[in-house]
Amino acid sequence: MPANPKYLTQSKWQRFAKITAAILGGYFVSVTFHLALASWFNRANILMTMAFSGFILWVVLMVIAFLAKNGWKIWGVYLLLTLLFCLFIYLGQTYNPTAQ
Repeated sequence: MPANPKYLTQSKWQRFAKITAAILGGYFVSVTFHLALASWFNRANILMTMAFSGFILWVVLMVIAFLAKNGWKIWGVYLLLTLLFCLFIYLGQTYNPTAQ
């Protein structure tokens, strides 16, 4: 049974924004989140956990992107989260350096 067209996104730009936010934006948020954790906690344990929880988080972020009304707003949220996690990575490497 096909989806009811009145519930589908009509604008091609909104559809493009949602698809790219789901795939790329969700991936960026998922990876930077786990790297931010790895810069503050045991790196090996976090990166092993990322092999499984990273995909789960990515799928959840994909679903959230498609549930959003506006694709550009979800892109903005994902970019802000990515930048926030990049700040945590920077601070973690500055204040909690690991001896390599």
